[in-house]
Amino acid sequence: MSDYTDETLITGHEYDGIQEYDNPVPGWWHVLWYGSFVFALIYLPVSLMSPFYKKPSERLELAQQAEFQRLFADVGELSNDHETIAELMADEGWVNFGRSLFVRNCASCHAADGGGLIGPNLADDRWIHVRDVTDLYRILEDGAAAGAMPAWGNRMHPNEMVLLSAFVASLGGTDPAAPKPAEGDIVIESWELPAPEGAGDAS
Repeated sequence: MSDYTDETLITGHEYDGIQEYDNPVPGWWHVLWYGSFVFALIYLPVSLMSPFYKKPSERLELAQQAEFQRLFADVGELSNDHETIAELMADEGWVNFGRSLFVRNCASCHAADGGGLIGPNLADDRWIHVRDVTDLYRILEDGAAAGAMPAWGNRMHPNEMVLLSAFVASLGGTDPAAPKPAEGDIVIESWELPAPEGAGDAS
């Protein structure tokens, strides 16, 4: 341990009566300092050019696929049909999942409660590009209005789009805080979704 009483180690600099002591950085600190540069020189080309190094976007995609497999292990591949939509609309857990998708991806245009902002009101009984409940999936997948409604087919799992379709269908007849004026034709009355299995059974 250094002897702080050794006056030969005082540099001779003095600031407001405070003298500066010559206390050099330990050797191990220099090793870590220079080692970080060596690591960076190796890591940079490996991370950018190595075929064995997965980019963050690739790692995210793999993580999403694993999460989809976990979430959808029990339901398999969901179909975009009246029966499936009706069952999902009656399942509170899947409705909440669809709501989370809607808030994350759609609320900026349609409002969190579906009342409409830039995009149309989804809570009334009128639709511009939809004539049947199964059309919701097509609009999500391909987009509409010359790109004003973006296509989500390359950004969402098919099951996510079915679940999101079911949630959007469930918005019909709700009461948004600030609904946008209705647009399009009345179509919800023609959906005539079947009752989910067991809906009429006595409890």
